[in-house]
Amino acid sequence: MTRSERYRGVIAWFEEHMPVAETELNYRSPFELLVAVILSAQCTDKRVNLVTPALFLQYPTAELMARAEVEDIFELIRSISYPKAKAGYLVGTAQRLVADYGGEVPEEREELMKLPGVGRKTANVIASVIFQQPTMAVDTHVFRVANRIGLTTNSRTPLATELTLIKYIPEELIPKAHHWLILHGRYVCLARKPKCSECGLSSLCRYYAAAQRKQSKSSKN
Repeated sequence: MTRSERYRGVIAWFEEHMPVAETELNYRSPFELLVAVILSAQCTDKRVNLVTPALFLQYPTAELMARAEVEDIFELIRSISYPKAKAGYLVGTAQRLVADYGGEVPEEREELMKLPGVGRKTANVIASVIFQQPTMAVDTHVFRVANRIGLTTNSRTPLATELTLIKYIPEELIPKAHHWLILHGRYVCLARKPKCSECGLSSLCRYYAAAQRKQSKSSKN
């Protein structure tokens, strides 16, 4: 199977079986999503969604959060991973948004990456989800699933994975494909024990094919 054939098969399967694929983070505005994605670094979306209602109730806009004390933000997000650092990021980001962007979240990835606590992955999420740009955020799920299925080969960095995925996935599908891979990794292609027997992509999956060959060889011995 060529790489192009694998991509076509994987895309066709997701389009049929997961026509709607969206972020599981709860938000009502671009600013709230930006805050939620910053908080989600090395933390589950479920945990973030437990914390953000109280946070957004007090600080629903960049203008309000820009005037907050870091200690006050910390108290609201203390159950999140790295709460002290993230509290500082949130206040710093809000202040930068107010000072440089009129309180609005910028569209361009390069501008987003100037904000405290916002790296390429976070910027790609915002650009993709809010502004429907063809950017591919590569988290641990995307990195793992792309490599296992065979969408990437010996990709050693998130950037290498990102560049390969956006090369082969049609531009108009990239925002949705980001969520396809995340959700598949979160619920089916688990890190420690992938649910291959439940996976509709097994016939297209390089990892599954290798496991089957290994099992066949073992049974013959």
